[in-house]
Amino acid sequence: MAILRGAGYETKGVYSGKDALAVIRDFDPDVIVADIAMPNMTGWDVAREMRKQFPGDRPQLIAISGQYNQGADKILAQMTGFKYYLSKPCDPNVLLALLATLASSN
Repeated sequence: MAILRGAGYETKGVYSGKDALAVIRDFDPDVIVADIAMPNMTGWDVAREMRKQFPGDRPQLIAISGQYNQGADKILAQMTGFKYYLSKPCDPNVLLALLATLASSN
């Protein structure tokens, strides 16, 4: 998160899926980077709940995970609204480039 803040992005960090949903309601983010493996709820579950509150393409969703199952993850990503998937360890420059691309498309 320090890398994102250093690049001028406002960030909110949370530990669990339930905390993420509370922050999303209060913060109204443009982009969410969600780890798929979170306590209490998976990133997939957070995305499903979030899309109930915010239907459509906003906020943009980026999934990040250390466990990658290409076939299953592509299906889950489509079902939950994730358009982007990054694997851990994630090169910070890749994430920053993706965020810059998303910002320029808005």
